[in-house]
Amino acid sequence: MTRYLVVPQWQGSPSSRAMQLIDGAHAIAGDLPRSATTTLDVPMEAGDALGTGVHRLSSLQRVRELIAGALDSSDDPVLTVGGDCGVALEPIAHAARRTPALAVVWMDAHPDLNSPDTSPSGAFAGMVLRAVLGEGAPGLALTAGTVAPDRVFVVGARSYDEAEIEAVSALGVTILDVAALRDADALVAAVRASGAEALYIHVDVDVLDPAELAGNAHPEPFGLTVSELTAAISALRAELPLTGASLAGYSPASAASATDDLGAILRVVGALA
Repeated sequence: MTRYLVVPQWQGSPSSRAMQLIDGAHAIAGDLPRSATTTLDVPMEAGDALGTGVHRLSSLQRVRELIAGALDSSDDPVLTVGGDCGVALEPIAHAARRTPALAVVWMDAHPDLNSPDTSPSGAFAGMVLRAVLGEGAPGLALTAGTVAPDRVFVVGARSYDEAEIEAVSALGVTILDVAALRDADALVAAVRASGAEALYIHVDVDVLDPAELAGNAHPEPFGLTVSELTAAISALRAELPLTGASLAGYSPASAASATDDLGAILRVVGALA
């Protein structure tokens, strides 16, 4: 049975609409099965960078600790609902401990491969995948080798910082653009060839085309449709077991409009769960 962990973290976002991530997370939570859902009480304070290049680091470290405690109490697959993309770090660590040969499929309009030294914003949401691969601020990076770079797949990204382009080559992750993803078999074949034994799938809603979802603080044109995204997820799940997943980035314009996109979002939740 899938369990749901709702983490309305906003501190990792670079957006002026970061606080609306709280409204988005709570709106999604309202349509999840109550008996299977835990919502974390995320600190509201911004936190301090602690002399690093990561804004609000102290609060992000605290939220990671809360997520770890919640995950340790469950042996079931967990779908973590953000909040910003930073909520995926500890769930990936948890999944990797359970399945060493883990493939991480990162579905996002941005590759999130900056480091604290290269990030133009200082926002952790743009550094998460780099932290998964072992490079990041204290308390916000996995041990190098926890997830093998040749089992990391960046899917649907179409906006890169210069340093991220360099990181793709240096780290050896696999890139599949939107056009490639429209043939779900291409993604499945790439993951299969990596020798992975299980999957972790992360979805930032900005992987979708802006026409599909209004509550997107970082819209990038020429994204996926909801049908293309859910078809790709289903094809992956038919190939390998899913040991964990995350959904992040839903940032409605206001609390009143937070339910406007739920039809699309719940289709993605259904594919992941």
